[in-house]
Parts: sequence; structure tokens; C-alpha cells
Amino acid sequence: MFDTLTSSFKSAIDKIRFYDDEKALKKALTELKKSLLKADVHHKVVKELLSVVEKETKKNGIGKENFLKALQNELTKILTAKGNQGFVFASKPPTVVLMIGLQGSGKTTTTGKIAHFLKEQKKKKVMIVAADLQRLAAVEQLRQITEQIGVTLVADENSTPTKIVKEALDKAKKELYDVVLIDTAGRLAIDDELMDELAQIKKVANPDELFYVADSMTGMDAVRTAQTFKDKIGITGVILSKYDGDSKGGVALGIAHQVGVPLRFIGAGEKMPDLEQFIPDRIVSRLMGGGDLESLAEKTANIIDEKKAKQLTKKIKKGKFNFNDFLEQMESMKKLGSMKSIMSMIPGMGAMAKQIGDMDLDNSQEIKQIKALISSMTPKERENPDLLNNTRKRRLASGAGLSQMQVNRILKQFKNAGRMAKQLSGKGGMKQMQDMMKNMKGGGIPR
Repeated sequence: MFDTLTSSFKSAIDKIRFYDDEKALKKALTELKKSLLKADVHHKVVKELLSVVEKETKKNGIGKENFLKALQNELTKILTAKGNQGFVFASKPPTVVLMIGLQGSGKTTTTGKIAHFLKEQKKKKVMIVAADLQRLAAVEQLRQITEQIGVTLVADENSTPTKIVKEALDKAKKELYDVVLIDTAGRLAIDDELMDELAQIKKVANPDELFYVADSMTGMDAVRTAQTFKDKIGITGVILSKYDGDSKGGVALGIAHQVGVPLRFIGAGEKMPDLEQFIPDRIVSRLMGGGDLESLAEKTANIIDEKKAKQLTKKIKKGKFNFNDFLEQMESMKKLGSMKSIMSMIPGMGAMAKQIGDMDLDNSQEIKQIKALISSMTPKERENPDLLNNTRKRRLASGAGLSQMQVNRILKQFKNAGRMAKQLSGKGGMKQMQDMMKNMKGGGIPR
């Protein structure tokens, strides 16, 4: 997701090898300029960034450390626009959010992702209002999404957008909903009809937030359309959708700085959990290869049950981790969202995130084979992997449609993983984990 920008920063920083080497600094700034322009960062933003970084680096003494610090500080400044960060709740519920954007920007899917985030991570009662009556499939799409994530949908294809919104808000107040997300109609281009309809809905809804959903794949066009919506309707935040598919990633640097509206979320994948809050200093840490353990902790805290985690730790310490535990952990992992995104939050693991790509815990060949193998086991075999002798392995291979060699390989991997987990959970395990994390940290941009 941040691959291109991160490698650009690393490449520029590597040009500075000695202290007080002005020629090296010039080379680093030239490298950075080329990379940022190629990554779709607006030329004005690039010019301002380089000017400040050069000035601050010279002021504090040319060297990797000072160049890195200047770059980090200026990036944070550029990404920080006046306004709220992440999701901010109104003092008196429900918090009403108007979702706006062009057709095809991923607005309806993003509405579902925010609802999922609020329900799962913030434990809120959420309602989605289908006020897009222009696109025939929009209501049906929302119906499927709300059924999947378990939130309320208010929809009526035979009504009008303003009438639906009014009825939904009455219901939300009566039934004590925490958040109301209103999905509005988009167009293929900005037109007067679209803006008039949005203005009417805005008047009825009196929203606390207006989130503009921008397709990051459109590059600089996303910045221009965000500015138009801000001027004509007013927006309090931007959500970049399809950011995982944008190999350049520079649009994130342009929106906050040029439009003057904070980025609030980024879409990090196709599934409902694949949405991340955009907190500038955390994003800069990831851009610089330093990960984002704070966001990772927030994400996992709401998905991993503390009581179950303690029980699992006890089993691991005793070397009793079994296939039922494995399946349960797989289900928890799926709730965390894109593996690539999760890996990029761990310091020094950016390179591995790139290798993992868009690994799908449901559909990867490896996971399918493991699940097929476990499905062929008896309840006793799942609970006690030590029962698996050669006769049982042959039966499992036949039942799972695998070769005996594949069965042996999967079982060996499972045993090794269990052994390592036991070792790390034992005495001195925490120190080993810390040492590993230090080594990982070293895999980021050198400091």
C-alpha cells in the first residue's frame, strides 16, 4: 500500500553516507523529487516538501539522521489538515454522517466498511440509510452488506431520498442508535442535479460529518473532485478507497495539503475489515518503514477475546495447541482484514508485506489444503495431533485429496509452529520476542 513511497524515501536516504556532504544531499533531494512526482504527488507539494527538508537538514547538520527527521516532520505536517482525525462521535447521539462522492468511487462499499468498523471496533449500534435511488443496484448492494455485517438498513425504493432520511433519523432517535450513515447517489461526473439533491439531503439530515469518498486510482483527479465537493457542498473528511490497488500512493499527500480537509480513513482491501483510520503521525511511521504498533494494538484488542487468549497461552505453554485452536485463530485473523496491511503495521516487516501481497485467508491454496486436511480428521484427532500415525495419515490424505507428502509437510509445519510458540511463551520468551522485534525494526529505513 505504501510500497512505492517507502522505497523512494529509503533510496533517497541511502544517498547520504557521510556528514556535511552537500553533494550527497543534493543527490538525495533530486532522487526524492523524481520519485514523488512519479508517485502522483502534486508538484507544489513536492517543491514545498523538498525546500523545507533541505533547509532543516542544513540547519541541523547534513547526515542521515537529520535528513530523516526533517523528512518525517514535514510529511506529518503535510498530512495533517485542520479538523477531526479518525472517527469522532457527536456529543449527543446519533452521530449523522453523509457519505458523498462520484459513482464508481466505492462509496457504498466504504459505507459498509465504516459500519463494520464502528460495530466491531467501537461496539456501536449502527444504521445505514439507502438514499441512493439513482443506481438500481445500490439498495440491493447495501442489503447484502448489512446482512453480512449485521447492522440495520433503512431502505424504500418507492420513496424519495429526503423522505427516507427523515424517517431513518426519527427511527434512530427513538431506538437509540449511536451512528447513522447515509449513502447518497453519485454520478459519473459532477453536475447540478447531483449537487442539488445532496444539498436537499444535507438540509434534512443536518449531518455532523460529510465524508467524501475518493477513488485513489484516479490520482490527481481525486484531489480536484474533492475540492469541487468541498466548495459546493462542504466536506469534513476524505476517505481514500481502493488505496491497496494504487501502486503510486502519492494522492494521500495531495488531498490533505491541497484541499485542506483531513484524510479520515483509507480502504486497504476488498473485504469489510479492510479499512484503516488515517492518523498522520502513524501513517508517516509506516511510510518510513517503522510500522504502526498502536493501530495494530487497537485493531486486535477488539477482535481477540482476552479470556480466550489467556486460555490459549496456557495451552501453548503446555504444548497442547491443537487443530481446533488453529481454526479458531484463523477465524480471528480473518476479522483483522488484509494480511498485507497487518504486516505493514509491524516494524521492519514492510518487505514481507510486499511478498505476501493480497494473501486471502479463505482462498489461498495453502489454507484450502490445511482446511481440507482438518475437515478429514475425527474430533479426537483435531484435539490431539499426536494420534496421527501413518495409517491415519494415509486416510487423511485420501479424504482431503492430498498426497501423503503434502500431509506430512503440513503436519510438520504445524508441529514446528507449536514448538516455536511454546518456546516464546516460556521463560525468557519475551526477551526473545523483543530481540526479534529489534531485528525487524532494523529492516526499516536506517536511522
